[in-house]
Amino acid sequence: MLEGKHVLLGVTGSIAAYKAAYLVRLLVREGVEVKVVMTETAKHFITPLTMATLSKNPVLVEFFDPENGQWNSHVSLGMWADLYLIAPATANTLSKMAYGVADNLLLTSYLSAKCPVMAAPAMDLDMFAHPATQEALGILRSRGVEIVEAASGELASGLDGKGRMEEPEVIVERIKTFFSRTMSLKGRRAVVTSGPTMEAIDPVRFISNHSSGRMASAIADELARRGADVTVVSGPARVRPSAREVRIVDVTSAHQMYEATMSEYGKGCDITVLCAAVADFTPASPSGVKIKKDGSPMSLELVPTEDIAAAVGKVRRPGSVTVGFALETDHAEENAMGKLRRKNMDMIVLNSMKDPGAGFGTETNKVTFFFRDGQRLSLPLESKQKVASEIVDNIEKLLGQC
Repeated sequence: MLEGKHVLLGVTGSIAAYKAAYLVRLLVREGVEVKVVMTETAKHFITPLTMATLSKNPVLVEFFDPENGQWNSHVSLGMWADLYLIAPATANTLSKMAYGVADNLLLTSYLSAKCPVMAAPAMDLDMFAHPATQEALGILRSRGVEIVEAASGELASGLDGKGRMEEPEVIVERIKTFFSRTMSLKGRRAVVTSGPTMEAIDPVRFISNHSSGRMASAIADELARRGADVTVVSGPARVRPSAREVRIVDVTSAHQMYEATMSEYGKGCDITVLCAAVADFTPASPSGVKIKKDGSPMSLELVPTEDIAAAVGKVRRPGSVTVGFALETDHAEENAMGKLRRKNMDMIVLNSMKDPGAGFGTETNKVTFFFRDGQRLSLPLESKQKVASEIVDNIEKLLGQC
């Protein structure tokens, strides 16, 4: 199951660092290629020579080799890895991860990683229970970091309680579960639309909205993690998918998004997720030159844009699944169900502008799923990564019913 996978192992300054050696050995036995990055403090607990011998790769600690000046690229490490596992993860490192502190190679690799991240905390029970540590863990979970829950037992301090790094065998099984989940959509092709569109008024002005692309990017990453071949048709979004396997087609206007989406759908598509906030109207006659203000009122004629969801609904393939989004301010459920039926979709995700922490520009979302058969499922306020996982879970169920 793990044969040929790339795991970047981050080792921090904890007495539990001795377990990292056994963890490397278990991963190598499974056919994993392991590279190790250590903090300076971790060297007090286990030597780089031990980790290099077991991993069969040089161990990286510094940003560059002081003898020859060779740069150790944190960006390349993150792009190489299929999983970044930080084990043991101290309270110090977890807090720095949560708040973006980048004072060593391990942390800069985390901040630039394009792969999923997993962390196994290790510390004394009072440190683990401290509100600061729990807050950091909560932040990391909300951003999609998988936390291997600390175990209970005898600690280095002599106390007994929660804070032990989980045993290497358990962590390897967790990694196997993680990668087995990523294979569930292997062979499936998905198209996801993302971000806002920009409708030109003149060469310097446009009509748009506040969509960041964060929700669509989380969905695309989750589909890719489960093995799907993913193409994202993206407007000018601030947030882009992090999975390196995801192909991105950049567009600007609603018309360009319509053409690109229909083109990609025409190549054969099993999953379509229409998450972009596409403009409903566009200027009828954009000016070729900048419109000057002369003190008089200005009228702008708008015409409807192409309806991408309806167009996909008309030509959808048997056995495929189509998911849409609805962002409503009033009559939310009625409007969502109407959109689901009119546009021949299997599922629609409703989020309301009235819910704090949901909608555009947030890292969280509060949604309700509506299905063709009349069923509905409401989720609490969760990270957009968690919502994305729930969406893809339901896509898999729908595919199983086709």
